Amino acid sequence: MNTERSSARALAAVFSGHGLPFRLEEFPIPAPGPREILVEITCSTICGSDLHTWHGRRQEPTPCVLGHEIVGRIVAFGPGAPRMDLRGDPLREGDRITWTLAASCGECFFCTRGLPQKCEHLFKYGHSAISPGREFSGGFAECCVLTAGTGIIRLPDDLSDAMAAPANCAVSTVAAAIRLAGNLEGSTVAVLGCGVLGLTACAMARQAGAAEVIACDLDADRRSSAESFGAGQFARPDHLKSLSRELTHGRGCDVILEFSGSNAAVAGGIEVLRTGGTAVIAGTTTPCGPIDLDPNDLVRRMLTLRGLHNYGPDDLVTAVDFLIQARHRFPFHDLCGDSFRLEGIDAAFESSTARAGLRTAVMP
Repeated sequence: MNTERSSARALAAVFSGHGLPFRLEEFPIPAPGPREILVEITCSTICGSDLHTWHGRRQEPTPCVLGHEIVGRIVAFGPGAPRMDLRGDPLREGDRITWTLAASCGECFFCTRGLPQKCEHLFKYGHSAISPGREFSGGFAECCVLTAGTGIIRLPDDLSDAMAAPANCAVSTVAAAIRLAGNLEGSTVAVLGCGVLGLTACAMARQAGAAEVIACDLDADRRSSAESFGAGQFARPDHLKSLSRELTHGRGCDVILEFSGSNAAVAGGIEVLRTGGTAVIAGTTTPCGPIDLDPNDLVRRMLTLRGLHNYGPDDLVTAVDFLIQARHRFPFHDLCGDSFRLEGIDAAFESSTARAGLRTAVMP
């Protein structure tokens, strides 16, 4: 937070709707309430969902402060705020942290059934309209108030802000997908879509012991990136079936992980599964039309189909652990795009649009 201004106020970049520039506004810095934590933001990265909102392809309540891939330092604890992170490690003022993209109550129907991301009282950072006293709820600001029910994890000093920020979105989502897929040791895994999620999935599947990782994308220029992130094979969609059969003695893939957002990719992925295989569908987060699925085929091939939307708190721990362990094995630094100050946020969104597949950073 800028010490040249009054210490009682901080800046936020307010989004008012598609086609309108961000407005930099000062608001009073709130004292954290019961079970809340005040954080000074050091870095936020622009997620694909932020871009969809900015371009008008996705609707959010406005005015709002976008951004949910966030890293910051603890400034103050409210009464009863958690003093331990998701690992059970102590939290102190000054600690550098990231946190779950959503806060859940822990007590409702879905929370008690292992689906905290579908909490009946869910709060999502960067997705809520601002209101008096609740202006700091997104990443593109100088501070953020963490609400009750947020999962927090302390970050090691040698994991950079720009690399750590996407952990609470892309990397955690992939961690959840692999959790749903089950043990990947010795398996053949096809990853559909080679954006940030797909590349992360290639790396995480390889790190989890997959014997073969096939990256699949319409854009053949993504081959080299996929290979650098652990893919042993690359296929365009029309060649995926023949390649998967060739590599598995005709059986097909053990697992497919879908991050493409394409119904055709989902249908093609299910087709290349072996008998007893598992498909985790995580990329089709907007309506994209139905697919043909013969229930007889589902039954006789004994397939498992899993849908995934967002993730649970434990997946954030897995994601950060993975980045700590694998950041030297895979070139995650190559996914970092340009960096901008908060005052240049319009230019940051332009850069993120022009450099698809990279995470542009906004650093207050």
